[in-house]
Amino acid sequence: MKHSRIPYLVVVLSLASFALCGCPKNSGINSAPETVSGASVPAAAQNNEQKTGAHPAPGKEGQGASSERAGSTTAGLAPIYFDFNNSAVRSDARQAMKENAEWLKANPKVKVRIEGNCDERGTKEYNQSLGQRRSSSAKKYLTDLGISAGRITLLSYGKEKPVCTESSEECWQKNRRDDFVATKE
Repeated sequence: MKHSRIPYLVVVLSLASFALCGCPKNSGINSAPETVSGASVPAAAQNNEQKTGAHPAPGKEGQGASSERAGSTTAGLAPIYFDFNNSAVRSDARQAMKENAEWLKANPKVKVRIEGNCDERGTKEYNQSLGQRRSSSAKKYLTDLGISAGRITLLSYGKEKPVCTESSEECWQKNRRDDFVATKE
């Protein structure tokens, strides 16, 4: 009787270990994503980059240039930043979202990939999920501003793509972001 339970127990334990230790999906991460170049840049983004050489550090608008460029911009699409452990679009990101939406309306053939990013704190799996929630939140905001959901794809890098590697609140804030990347159709 004892020996007849062993194969059953082995199968159950094997399935349980696969379920608990399975690999997270890579969400279609490309090592060399296609981007659109040569499109017009919103005036606000041009003025900001001309004045400072980069976007201001998150939460420090009007305080001069950041020593590092926080987030990536493609074709004038500005990144937005998030509070710790939060995926809601902050009030200080609304203007950037409006400008991104205006640029997308002016360039109707361009699609955008929203890349969610997190700081180094938390597990890889948790940050992957948080990055996905952040990019979903930005997508909803853009669709509420009139951008077709079919033009927007989402990607979460979690904590795998930091722009700053110091362990400080100022650095972590730069990594809690969504990047907007214009892509070919």
